[in-house]
Amino acid sequence: MEQSFLNMIDSARGKACTPFVINSGYRCLKHNFDVGGAGNSSHTLGLAADIKCIESRERSLIISALYDVGFNRMGIAKTYIHVDFDLLKDRNVTWLY
Repeated sequence: MEQSFLNMIDSARGKACTPFVINSGYRCLKHNFDVGGAGNSSHTLGLAADIKCIESRERSLIISALYDVGFNRMGIAKTYIHVDFDLLKDRNVTWLY
């Protein structure tokens, strides 16, 4: 994992005051393929994480904290929040799974 990315995640965790359970962090190319990850997945660069989240209040705290520390690429799913800091991809985007 990229250290600057981990530092940002840790800062967001502190701001959210809730544990961040990481469902998926770094993925090798084979594992990324096996789980159906995108061919250009930021997980394969150590620049992405999927944070477990199933409750609305917790989701709001996590998203707010991620924005506060500078993340601006997030995907929202029913059971997790994808966040990445891949400078080669569009900024200021949020999507749904």
